[in-house]
Amino acid sequence: MREINGKTRTSGLIGNPVEHTMSPMIHNFLAEEMGIDMAYVPFHVEKGQLDAAVKGAYGLNILGCNVTVPYKSDVMESLVALDDIAEKIGAVNTLVRVEGGYKGYNTDITGLLRALKSEGISLQDEEVIILGAGGVGRAVAFMCAVNGASKVYLLNRTIEKAEYIADEVNKKVGTQCVEAWRMDDYAKLPDKKYLVMQATSVGLYPNVDDVILEDEAFYKKVKSGYDLIYTPWETKFMKLVKAQGGQAYNGLKMLLFQAVDAFELWNDCKVSDESAYKAYELLQQAVTKR
Repeated sequence: MREINGKTRTSGLIGNPVEHTMSPMIHNFLAEEMGIDMAYVPFHVEKGQLDAAVKGAYGLNILGCNVTVPYKSDVMESLVALDDIAEKIGAVNTLVRVEGGYKGYNTDITGLLRALKSEGISLQDEEVIILGAGGVGRAVAFMCAVNGASKVYLLNRTIEKAEYIADEVNKKVGTQCVEAWRMDDYAKLPDKKYLVMQATSVGLYPNVDDVILEDEAFYKKVKSGYDLIYTPWETKFMKLVKAQGGQAYNGLKMLLFQAVDAFELWNDCKVSDESAYKAYELLQQAVTKR
């Protein structure tokens, strides 16, 4: 077991709740694997205490923090600098210590991009369907637009929300590739094969029999389906994609790589593919035991 001493740097997770996070498993494994004297712990931050928590972390010489729900947007007000992508997306999940405070990054998006690349999926010139226009769907739409997707169909039950996000992304990125659609209008999509990103919480454990769209005809248009959920290991969305011959993936590699990207930012290092996949095996074992 690694010794915790006066030289050990601390990092952690700011959120509410944080009790079920798997982030300590990833970061503490990587620290031990790479011989880096760092310990990662969850910080349960109550409503109204976010700014105090960020300033306190800096005062305590905390190396860096991840940020999870419900604070990914609110935390931006407590930072001294923002990475360009995080500023465009309007959400931060990683704080990196700089002079006078913390700089905010969004490694959710860089991690998702890295996860897609690990499966041989490129967004360049790709036509993408995003299911859901919440905070996750908004971030995924930005990721697709920034990384060269030719068309992004943003489907949501409330069309006004999708329209607002599509307009925002197009303006900030300088494109017209994002279109807002009602979820019920999926049958009107051009008859092509798409990369589909499932960006809602529908199907999350324990509601494992739920899915945002049931129609088999929709899944005939899916060449690759990526569900950002990772519990259960195989969601109903994934099963429907596979039943129509598509490739299906869950969001566990996104969880892995957003952590890897944060770890690299904090420690100014490069995590090897071998170390990353050792961490992934630990995550996979933990998820499949649940």
